[in-house]
Amino acid sequence: MLMIARRNPVRLAMARLWRNRRAAVAVEMAFAIPGLVVLGFGGIEIANLTLTHTRISQIGLSAADNASRIAFGSSLSQPSIREIDINEVFTGVEAQAAGLDFKPNGRIILSSLERNPDDGQWIHWQRCYGDMKVNSAYGPEGTGITGTDFPGMGPEGSEVKAPAGTAVMFVEITYQYKSLVYGKWLKPQTIRSTAAFNIREGRDLQQVYNPAPAATPSTCT
Repeated sequence: MLMIARRNPVRLAMARLWRNRRAAVAVEMAFAIPGLVVLGFGGIEIANLTLTHTRISQIGLSAADNASRIAFGSSLSQPSIREIDINEVFTGVEAQAAGLDFKPNGRIILSSLERNPDDGQWIHWQRCYGDMKVNSAYGPEGTGITGTDFPGMGPEGSEVKAPAGTAVMFVEITYQYKSLVYGKWLKPQTIRSTAAFNIREGRDLQQVYNPAPAATPSTCT
């Protein structure tokens, strides 16, 4: 009687799997896909963070530029700046920041940097927009009202200074970035940017006016 050797079915299955290239590719993909997904989402996160940095910088530049162009009045009087004009600058900020949820997560501080009577630098007035509790890095309204100790606004050693008889619109903008994907692992990212523009023409620098109908000042309190 002939004895027929039976092959181990497990070995047969393994041999078929080994010879089957499609199965090998499937196994390789099963190991590779999770890593590719992580890298892909990481790339999206980095791209979004970079884009947000760029947008915040552009918002600050636009706000300082728009504030520098304010010139309300007629040809018979020196142009002035009103509370409603400043509020319109901040309305532009909100429109430009569409999709960023800026108001609850950011703050923009607009300062009028001028010369004081002692020929020193002086933050004459400040206005703010946004709910984030952030103060100016260079001092509140009134800083440098007398004397010459206040060096101006900006990085130490390269401060922006207002020329005599004019003003600089200095913007500080701060925004709390929210992660798209890796919120539990990515540390909170606070984006900061500054911008400054000289006012474009002569301006009545005595005060910010608020004629009737009065607008609500965007104070920094």
